[in-house]
Parts: sequence; structure tokens; C-alpha cells
Amino acid sequence: MSKLKERREALGLTQRQVAEKIGVKYQSYQRYENLVIIPNAQIAVKVAKALKTTVEELYSATS
Repeated sequence: MSKLKERREALGLTQRQVAEKIGVKYQSYQRYENLVIIPNAQIAVKVAKALKTTVEELYSATS
């Protein structure tokens, strides 16, 4: 399970809700969460804020 999915579910949010919060299409957020594509730095910061955590926490290799 990706760190994005773990964090999103812990906050009780849907993928659509996070996508709306960060201003991307639902399908784009799905791809970020499923690690199909890696978001650029600007989007990564928005994702971290929406999930109330840090970019480092979401995208670090260890945790």
C-alpha cells in the first residue's frame, strides 16, 4: 500500500476529495497514489498539505 493511500485513508478522505483539494483530475491523483507517475514538486507539496503531512514523509524510501 502506498504512503499516500495509507495517509488518505487514515484521514477518511476519498481519492476524489484529495484530487479536488489539490486541483487535479481524479485520474491523475489515482496515478500518483498507485505510483504510476510521480507528481512534480509543486503537486507533491499540495498533496502533502491536503494529507496534513510532509513531502518527505510521503515520498521517502523508508519510514
